[in-house]
Amino acid sequence: MTKRRFGMQLALGAIVAMTLATPAARAQQAEPAPKAGKLIKTGDVLSGELNAMRLRGGKKGKRIASYQLTSEPHRLPPPNDLCGLETGPVTFQIVTNSDAQAAQLKGFIGKEISVKIEEVACAKDAGQMSEAVVTKWSVVTKH
Repeated sequence: MTKRRFGMQLALGAIVAMTLATPAARAQQAEPAPKAGKLIKTGDVLSGELNAMRLRGGKKGKRIASYQLTSEPHRLPPPNDLCGLETGPVTFQIVTNSDAQAAQLKGFIGKEISVKIEEVACAKDAGQMSEAVVTKWSVVTKH
């Protein structure tokens, strides 16, 4: 039922597998742990690429103008801090409160933009596609 020298072939296969697996395990251990981003406070400037998001809200599913800013990782003020992430949020949902704010951002979709943060919190509601939500803001620089 078994071939001759089955035990030697099995031992050779195990040695080859261990030899190939060892460098991969060392490489994973050598990677440093990701650092948490810098603290962002009220009044700080957040820069990154602006993207449009399609959202529906309210009772009748009316379209809401909402935008997403992709930036480097940041820590939020306590108690939010890292929002349950290793490095902190990278994507920030920019909520518009008026048609004027939506029109102000509309021309910068796909471009770099800087926004002064007045109020920011971790995303907690279902349907929020970003890691953090900016509810009060103003445009500082347009690139």
